[in-house]
Amino acid sequence: MINPLEIKFDSCQLTNEQFYKLCQDNRDLRFERNSNGDMVIMAPTGGETSDRNSEINFQLRLWNKQYKLGKVFESSGGFTLPNGADRPPDASWIPLEQWNNLTLKQRQKFLPLCPDFVIELRSPSDSLKTLQEKMQEYMENGTKLGWLINRKDKQVEILNNTTTLSGENVLPNFVLELELIW
Repeated sequence: MINPLEIKFDSCQLTNEQFYKLCQDNRDLRFERNSNGDMVIMAPTGGETSDRNSEINFQLRLWNKQYKLGKVFESSGGFTLPNGADRPPDASWIPLEQWNNLTLKQRQKFLPLCPDFVIELRSPSDSLKTLQEKMQEYMENGTKLGWLINRKDKQVEILNNTTTLSGENVLPNFVLELELIW
C-alpha cells in the first residue's frame, strides 16, 4: 500500500499549462492539485481497484451509449474545478451541452469545469476522510450527484449494503449494479 504524497507549493505556483505538461511528462503517476496549488501524487491503482474502476466506467458508458445525453470520462480525465483545483474522478459525466460549449483547445486538456456526476472508488490506500473531503469539494464546485463507493465496507457514503444505485434525475434510467463492484 503506497500512500499519496502531498507537495506544498507555497513559495511558487505552477500555471495550469505547466501542471498539465508535468502530468503529461509523468503518465505513470496520478497527479491532483488542490485549490491552494499543492500537488498530490498517487501511485497507479492495483489490479482489483483497476478492474472495479473499469466495471464502473463500462456501466456508465453503456448507459450513456444508449441515452446519448453526455460524455463519460475515466480516471485519467482531469477537470480544473471553479475553485482552481485539478481533479481526476474515478468516473465522471457531463451533459452534452457542457461538452458542446467547450472549444477544441479546451477539450484537449483538463476540462475547465466540474462534472455533473462523479464516482470515487475507495482503494486500499485511500483515506476515507480525504475522499469525503474530495466529494464535498466536487459538490461545492457544481457536481449535482456524487457517489463515494467504499468496497471494503460495502457502503456508498450514506447508503448501506444496497445492490444498485440510481442516477436519479441527473442520469435518467442509469442504475449501477454494485454486485459487480464489491
